[in-house]
Amino acid sequence: MKKRSNGAVMFRMLSVVKPLTPVMVCAILLGVAGFVCANFITILGAYGILSITGHVQWSLSMICILMAVAAVLRGILHYGEQACNHYIAFKLLASIRDKIFGKLRELCPAKLEGKDKGNLISLITSDIELLEVFYAHTISPIVIACFMTLIMTGFIGHFHWALGVYAFVAYLLVGLALPLWISRISGKTGKELRDQTGKLGSFLLESLRGLKEVIQYGCGEDRIREMNDRTDRLNDTAYKAKQAAGKGMTVTGGLVLILSLGMFFLSVCLMEQGTMGFSQVLLATTALFSSFGPVTALANLGSTLQTTLASARRVFELLDEEPVVKEQEGEELAHPETSGEILFEQVGFSYETGEETDVIFRDFSLQVPENQVLGIVGKSGCGKSTLLKLLMRFWDVKQGAIKLGKTDVRDMATSSLRHLESYVTQETHLFHDSIANNLKLGKNKTEKELIEACKKASVHDFIMSLPEKYDTAVGELGDTLSGGERQRLGIARAFLHQAPLLLLDEPTSNLDSLNEGIILQSLEKEKGKRTVILVSHRTSTMSVADKVISMEQGRVS
Repeated sequence: MKKRSNGAVMFRMLSVVKPLTPVMVCAILLGVAGFVCANFITILGAYGILSITGHVQWSLSMICILMAVAAVLRGILHYGEQACNHYIAFKLLASIRDKIFGKLRELCPAKLEGKDKGNLISLITSDIELLEVFYAHTISPIVIACFMTLIMTGFIGHFHWALGVYAFVAYLLVGLALPLWISRISGKTGKELRDQTGKLGSFLLESLRGLKEVIQYGCGEDRIREMNDRTDRLNDTAYKAKQAAGKGMTVTGGLVLILSLGMFFLSVCLMEQGTMGFSQVLLATTALFSSFGPVTALANLGSTLQTTLASARRVFELLDEEPVVKEQEGEELAHPETSGEILFEQVGFSYETGEETDVIFRDFSLQVPENQVLGIVGKSGCGKSTLLKLLMRFWDVKQGAIKLGKTDVRDMATSSLRHLESYVTQETHLFHDSIANNLKLGKNKTEKELIEACKKASVHDFIMSLPEKYDTAVGELGDTLSGGERQRLGIARAFLHQAPLLLLDEPTSNLDSLNEGIILQSLEKEKGKRTVILVSHRTSTMSVADKVISMEQGRVS
């Protein structure tokens, strides 16, 4: 993965704001006006003191009215600025989420074959949420700080040019040098914090989904110990991040006081030289001390920005990830010249796992005649399931070709290819919906067709025994059903969609002999109607096959 500098990440984050530039400009103008009001509340207070002492001929009542107006305006303007910033942030977060889910659709199913799903969940939830800090509390404050630096430098400088130069240097120290220093002492803590959070999420999700196995084999204490270790490491990293933030805030506060004191001494020196009066000393010192707000906000960003940039980097890495298989679409590809015959021609394929390559097929060739049932047996890991996934084009072959009739599957519109195939996996996924909707999956199927498919899969009688029959809701991931019931529903789903190619990966592994026999009878009736590839460890399942081949290490043996 390409390594991105913080500058490159920030530039890309800024580019996302372009469609909302008018709103951002409005936020900046409101922010600048608000800080001007806030600063001049204190400055007007200094004018009030000077009015009482007779150093300026201003009406004290008028000064009080102006202070009250500035205070009210400050509240209104600050609210407007924050409203604009959060409007931008939530609009952009919604847009980024939409892009993320679109990208996941493009990257799947290969992307979800990995084991790091918890890390992925962390990315699409908390990482995206953290970007709100940048869009709502970083962009406009930086621009506002720049404008306020110029405005207040000009105001203080009109008393004496040396005071203006001093004020400008002071703003640079607090608003630029200090955030860079804080960012440096934070180091890689932000990235480590996000990475460890993602890994802890993966571990927790894995532990919850495997809770039955954890209880059965008595390894709960080991899992808890590992979780505590990971949590402790995360807490240590979070402590370091907070420590860096605390150091930054302490140094910022101290530096502001020192610089304000320096302004006082400098202006006193100029007064002793006769170039300034007492009123200018008070106003210049008060103006500087009260105007550090915008640049102090930048100093506080030094530590939090590291975590935000780390989250943004993870989001952009996902958005930039190239899909293993690029979907093909287009009218010219939608109606390829195909038949039920399947050809594997000198296929080569390997999984890329980091720096390692796991070779599955090398010069693999196989012909599956049209409307016949091919049985495939072999040890685990020999490539049986991978063969079906290649046919579904979840991955592309590295060498050779897979053809349906005369057409390479890579030259077919992906939607057309998937329409031709029904694929029953080893683990049937059920949505948190009714049984009927899980079987139809949005397709317009009649009740008669639904019942017929379920009878073929030997699951109709079970469904009719349920309180709400086909309208019965299954739990999340189908957890209210047994493995065999989920598997039979998966088979019924495949029968219902009536695709000309039926791909079955261990379809009877969770079934008893009786239900297996009923399903095999149904497959027997499908002979001559569709092409079937049947993968199984069971010898009894192969009784329905027209031809049985044995695979070993990616070859037909």
